Formats: sequence, C-alpha cells, structure tokens
Amino acid sequence: MIINLRNIFEIENEKRDLHYSIPIDELMEIRGYEFKSPIEVDGVIKNLSGIVTLQFSVEFTLKILCDRCIKEFFRDYFYEFEHIIVKRLNTDGDEYDYIVADGESINLNEIAISDLLLQLPMKMLCNEQCKGLCYVCGCDLNECVCSCSKE
Repeated sequence: MIINLRNIFEIENEKRDLHYSIPIDELMEIRGYEFKSPIEVDGVIKNLSGIVTLQFSVEFTLKILCDRCIKEFFRDYFYEFEHIIVKRLNTDGDEYDYIVADGESINLNEIAISDLLLQLPMKMLCNEQCKGLCYVCGCDLNECVCSCSKE
C-alpha cells in the first residue's frame, strides 16, 4: 500500500489512521515462510510538532515446520513497530534510524513485511521442550523412546 504523506508533512497535528490487510497472494513470494492468513495492519501516521511517526501493529498466522522434529504446526504472531519518517536524510544522519519518504510517499507493505521478518525467531519450534528426532533412526523423541546408541 503506497501512502502519500504530503498533507501529514505539511500540517502539524495531522494524522492518518491505518487499517488494512496484505493478502496472502502478495506473501507467496516470501521464501521460507507460508502465511496462512493475510497480514492485518493497524496503526497511525501522525505529525506531532513537525516529527512524523509511523506506529503500527501486524497480526498474522504462519504454517511452520518445527526445526527439531519437522512436525507441521500453526502459530499466530502479533508485533508492534514504530518509525520516524523523514523527507530526506541529513548528511550526518544514520539511514537506519529513519524511513525516507521517497517523493513524499512510503510503501507500507514493504515496511511491515521487512519489520515482521526481522522480528520472527531464527529457530521455529513446536514447543520449547521439543526433543527433536533421533539422529540415528529418525524417530520422533517427543512420541517414543528409541534404543539407539547415543555414543
């Protein structure tokens, strides 16, 4: 979703509420993740005393394979994010601290997807106590006890 911020940059105390979904078909190109629901985005862009901020939350469901036992499971996620938006960077500014509104517009889908991908855990587990698979016979150690030598 491309959002033009001209009015928000020019008018103090201006704000724009956000509520929309990023459909699953737009998420199919993201490698390594299978989204089972659209990404619900809720938030606000506002200009307070000349500082434009973006505050938003994302909510979605992923279909995941456990990294230890390779069982398939579903998990719901909810994250909140906040950014400062600027028209351009000063030469002394750190480009990673701000979102630059190229032509006074931002692509909120790109921002939301980037933020949530960076927030997701590196290791996806069905539960914290998952024992995984036996490295000898491959049985699921959560469901059975094997007699393989562990040496």
